[in-house]
Amino acid sequence: MQKTTASLKPAEVEKKWIVVDAKDAVVGRLATFIAMRLRGKHRPDYTPHVDCGDFVVVINADKVKFTGKKLDDKVYYRHTGHPGGIKETTPRKVLGGQFPERVLNKAVERMLPKESPLARKQLTHLLVYAGAEHPHQAQAPEVIDFAARNVKNTRSL
Repeated sequence: MQKTTASLKPAEVEKKWIVVDAKDAVVGRLATFIAMRLRGKHRPDYTPHVDCGDFVVVINADKVKFTGKKLDDKVYYRHTGHPGGIKETTPRKVLGGQFPERVLNKAVERMLPKESPLARKQLTHLLVYAGAEHPHQAQAPEVIDFAARNVKNTRSL
């Protein structure tokens, strides 16, 4: 019987590729699932200081849903760095704009640890695409049916 905790080493990590379809998925629930996979917390040999997460490819990011009135009432703030330079936007404007995948990308980014070089590296393993196509077929990614995991994961409206 072993009395020490096994710590994973960076050379021992085997990364998988997964594809998640975000069509009609609730943003917050999807973002928590993705953040957990990026960090590697779904693994039994999870080690906090080692990048042991998977590569996550998200398709149909422009078709995500919000619950309630968050599509119009939720406000994203950013600052330009100049006095009085606070800017705000809503998810409806971002999803209707040129880069709709930023809604999901920022949701996942805000669920990872802050000010951490490891978290910045793990975020580079997230690949978000607005359409149904992605250029990562050569990696033979495993398709995960996020919608079928729980009834609350999808929204039809």
